[in-house]
Amino acid sequence: MKLSELAERIDAELIGDGAIEIASVGPLDNSRAGQVSFLANAKYIKQLETTGASAVIVGKSVRVDNVPLLVTRDPYLAFSKAIVALHGYRQHPFSGVHPKAFVEPTASIGAGTVVYPGAYVGHRVAIGRDSIIYPNVVIYEDCVIGDRCIIHGGAVIGADGYGFASSSGEHHKIPQIGNVVIEDDVEIGPGTTISRAALESTVIGKGTKIDQQVVIGHNVKIGQHCLIVAQVAIAGSTTVGHHTTLAGQVGVAGHLTIGDKVTVGAQSGVMHDLEEPGIYAGTPAMPFAHARRVYSIFSELPELQKRIKELEARVEELTADGPEIV
Repeated sequence: MKLSELAERIDAELIGDGAIEIASVGPLDNSRAGQVSFLANAKYIKQLETTGASAVIVGKSVRVDNVPLLVTRDPYLAFSKAIVALHGYRQHPFSGVHPKAFVEPTASIGAGTVVYPGAYVGHRVAIGRDSIIYPNVVIYEDCVIGDRCIIHGGAVIGADGYGFASSSGEHHKIPQIGNVVIEDDVEIGPGTTISRAALESTVIGKGTKIDQQVVIGHNVKIGQHCLIVAQVAIAGSTTVGHHTTLAGQVGVAGHLTIGDKVTVGAQSGVMHDLEEPGIYAGTPAMPFAHARRVYSIFSELPELQKRIKELEARVEELTADGPEIV
């Protein structure tokens, strides 16, 4: 499409020749004529000088003369709209339930939902409208999936929670008789597991996006529009507020509360409640500014230990040589 049409489609201000033909999108450092790219991180602004793109989507403060610009408040969001405009969404090779998927007769599947081969949908499962269940997804009995959800290959929804009663050195399984409720517009990455609740429901809130290889324990409640990044593990009965982000490999202990609009940095360990909005990092997780001071000392620990030993030795010398201090 012409650049002027693309500008309208993504709600951007056009600076440059609107008659340029745009056929596809590309990365800023490796684009060619006929492609549009984007700049969302000032770290890469130098690449604007050498990009081969025919146009670049940028923020409102960016201006250059060597390439036409599509200026917008949120370049990353605008770029996602450009991808949809130019390439569309992935097209499914079939509609409805594939013959090689296994859906129990007591399950219900809404209109427009696609279930890929190898998927298993258990007894009394309810899946809403326009959802996508990719190959080899397993959805255990009684789980509820909302509208417009995407569950990627190999995810397991509703396996038993990790519940055992230990007695006399043996561990006795506690039946997990609850379910999993996934609200509308949730996306779940490949290899992710979400355990069913022991008694009630494990809940994933509307609009939450879960990356791959995430483990969510039984009875967990995750609020709306959260971001749960790869290899996060959340132990049972923890509550996570809305618009909260858990970065890669964060570990969360059980029976905790993480509040609204909290961001926990990568590889942090959450061992106590984080109820106030803000950024946290480290193990145990602590406010980010404090964590920076703590971790800045780590590299100095060998030198600090050496200095302490020298001071201890000097004190011993002074104590041995001088008069007794009363």
